[in-house]
Amino acid sequence: MSEPARHPRATATGPGRVLIAVYGIFALSATARAGVQIAGDFGDAPIAYTLSGLAGVVYILATVGLAGTGPGFRRLAWASVTFELVGVLVVGTFTLLVPGDFPDATVWSDYGIGYGFIPLVLPFVGLWWLRRTGRAG
Repeated sequence: MSEPARHPRATATGPGRVLIAVYGIFALSATARAGVQIAGDFGDAPIAYTLSGLAGVVYILATVGLAGTGPGFRRLAWASVTFELVGVLVVGTFTLLVPGDFPDATVWSDYGIGYGFIPLVLPFVGLWWLRRTGRAG
């Protein structure tokens, strides 16, 4: 007899619901912030405002990926949360090394200092949760 196939657990269970809620809040806040900045003051800091918009899109994709069920959503979550981690590390480092290029902050500036470093911690938690729920059980 062959052993039955085991599937990953859903990411939207237990603590995953809190994680999805946090991602959803960041999706709304980063997208709204970027929208206001781009609409009103884009010429003042185009790089920073574009990066804030990108962060908003990444948070939206991560929220959808984590909340969805099935392998396609799981792949979306992995890709977006990994991109988020790389983004916050690269942008955070760049804003510390070359602050003059960022006359206004982005969500990921200085590793998310303006948001209590949640943008730095969130992708690590997201990746941990994806790994944990990815184990068949």
